[in-house]
Amino acid sequence: MGLAVKNRLKVLRAERNWSQQELADRLEVSRQSVNAIETGRYDPSLPLAFRIADVFEMPIEDIFQRD
Repeated sequence: MGLAVKNRLKVLRAERNWSQQELADRLEVSRQSVNAIETGRYDPSLPLAFRIADVFEMPIEDIFQRD
C-alpha cells in the first residue's frame, strides 16, 4: 500500500497567476505532468519535488503533505 501525498501546487500556482504551462516551463516538465501532480494522479520524484520547492521558494513540507 502506497503513501498518499497531498500537495498545494494548484493553490500556490493560482496565487502567482501562473498557468500550468508557465509552471511547467519553470520546472522543465510537460504541462501534463503539472496537471497530473495537481490532480493527485502522479507523485513527483524527489528531485522534481525539490525543484518545485525552489520555484515557489518554500520548504518542501509546506507544499507536500502526507494524506
